[in-house]
Amino acid sequence: QVQLVESGGGLVKPGGSLNISCVASRIPLTVYTICWYRQAPGKERELVALIEGDDSTHYVDTVKGRFTVSKDNSKTTVYLQMNSVKPEDTAIYYCHARFLSIEYWGQGTQVTVSS
Repeated sequence: QVQLVESGGGLVKPGGSLNISCVASRIPLTVYTICWYRQAPGKERELVALIEGDDSTHYVDTVKGRFTVSKDNSKTTVYLQMNSVKPEDTAIYYCHARFLSIEYWGQGTQVTVSS
């Protein structure tokens, strides 16, 4: 069964760090592009970071230098390391996989940045 399952969300203080994960079952990470999106209350879903099959990465300007996306092909897991988090990083973070016209979404994990 093809699925994406996120985990690792939670409450973190401003300036702190959090590492969230996405296990991609039956999705070859050397082929699919894996994206991290987030959606804050009352806002549209936005792309945060992505990692291509060849390991190239891209980030939205607001997280550059703070977030790092990586993957472990053997564990079919993609990570988003979040450092120096800010209250505006509070959102539900979603994992998304795409290859040509094929795409899958995870159920999301809540990240809350608050003191």
